[in-house]
Amino acid sequence: MNYKEIAKETIGNLYKAHTTIRKSGIDEKLIALVELRVSQINGCAYCCSYHAKELSDFGFEQDIINRLPGWKHTNAFNSKQKLVLEWAEAIIYSKDEWQHIKVKLLEQFTEREIVELTASITLMNTLNKLRIALADGD
Repeated sequence: MNYKEIAKETIGNLYKAHTTIRKSGIDEKLIALVELRVSQINGCAYCCSYHAKELSDFGFEQDIINRLPGWKHTNAFNSKQKLVLEWAEAIIYSKDEWQHIKVKLLEQFTEREIVELTASITLMNTLNKLRIALADGD
């Protein structure tokens, strides 16, 4: 089903929000990294391919991109990247350690950046679910 056309305004507003997040000032590479991880968790093949290419375009080596599912068990990611990945997984999996992670986030990010990062994670979760449930397999 062509859900983007059927609910053009609603879906368009979701993509506008995505664009706004990308222009918010938070490091776009961190946003792309969490968007790929969220897409991997949700199993959205299209979004995984899109964000993996995006990370490659940002200069991430393919070996680093390939290690993303095992990010906890590699030194391929720096502490800031690991922190945003930890936050993304806590949100997607509704883990109880949110407050503990939020304290760590506040040490490295502004409140605005945390809001934008969290919005990115939850929005990507929504976009993944829409594509998986409604798109005609691509």
